[in-house]
Amino acid sequence: MARLYLSPPHMGPAERELLLEAFDSNWVAPLGPHVDAFEQEFARTVDMPHAVALSSGTAALHLALILLGVGAGDSVWVSSLTFAATVNAIRYVGAVPVFVDSEAATWNMDPDLVEVELRTASARGQLPKALIAVDLYGQCADYPRLEAICAEYGVPILEDAAEALGARLGERPAGTFGAMSAFSFNGNKIITTSGGGMLCTRSRAEAERARFLATQARDPAPHYEHSTLGYNYRLSNLLAAVGRGQLQVLAERVAARRQIFERYRDALGAQPGIRFMPEPDGYQSTHWLTCLTVDPTDYGVDRERIRRQLDAAEIEARPVWKPMHLQPVFRHYRMLGGSVSEGLFARGLCLPSGSAMSESDQDRVIDCFLAAR
Repeated sequence: MARLYLSPPHMGPAERELLLEAFDSNWVAPLGPHVDAFEQEFARTVDMPHAVALSSGTAALHLALILLGVGAGDSVWVSSLTFAATVNAIRYVGAVPVFVDSEAATWNMDPDLVEVELRTASARGQLPKALIAVDLYGQCADYPRLEAICAEYGVPILEDAAEALGARLGERPAGTFGAMSAFSFNGNKIITTSGGGMLCTRSRAEAERARFLATQARDPAPHYEHSTLGYNYRLSNLLAAVGRGQLQVLAERVAARRQIFERYRDALGAQPGIRFMPEPDGYQSTHWLTCLTVDPTDYGVDRERIRRQLDAAEIEARPVWKPMHLQPVFRHYRMLGGSVSEGLFARGLCLPSGSAMSESDQDRVIDCFLAAR
């Protein structure tokens, strides 16, 4: 049988039409009308005044940290339960990550822990330069708490919404929290441009500065003049055309993933020892990936037994993110807490969640999961 992947791209006719239009126009460089239109349409979608189309979500995080004035030796607090790109961007600017544990209620950054530690850091005169909260697997962090706490101490929040385009918390979309936000259009995301990202901000000046830095910081001159270090981070017009087509069906893609989550939960949620990623009242996750935990004592087998069974049946499943404080490259940095994220990694599993999955594909995953006992 054909292998079922965790989150493959889901393309349609609009993307093809727009891509061919961009190709035929000969606008193939990291400039062009589709880039401008994608930025405008994306900003409206996420209810932010300005959006800057970039080559990756990592580039968006990197530039956001620069715009926030983060530099060598500064401290940046960051969710430990995330993908490495979040922390890599901190190291790109020479800053020092301090990892923060998750809370059980959302699996995201623990606001209680942040509040206690910021109080201590303030008393010592060692406040972080910024805090990066990650919207894990398509679900927003507890921003009402985090924004209030960080505002008290003057610490700006950068929202890593790479996995959460289309999510909401209350009336606000993911990407509207904190000072700035970053999104990813990698091939496995809710919508994709094959590779790409977006930086969102409320400040026109910040958006213009980001575009300047992302185009090698070229000064206005008839020759090539550079007075600032720049980066080659702009999104191509071809990929922006694909993104515009994908953006048209964002609501459909989110609805499909939420339906897949509900079907998995209905089929597996009553099993002893199986717990799905919580979605508290007021939160609307995209369920970019359907995630659950397996208690081996109650269920009878552990997460790895199930994962290997699925893999043998040509079904891709993965453990949840390995916390950054457990990664060899980051093992020397400070960790605040740790037991929650470590427990989620030890027991957590991500199931195939692509928006094009058929019910028969979902049944195949469910049957194989249950057969592992």
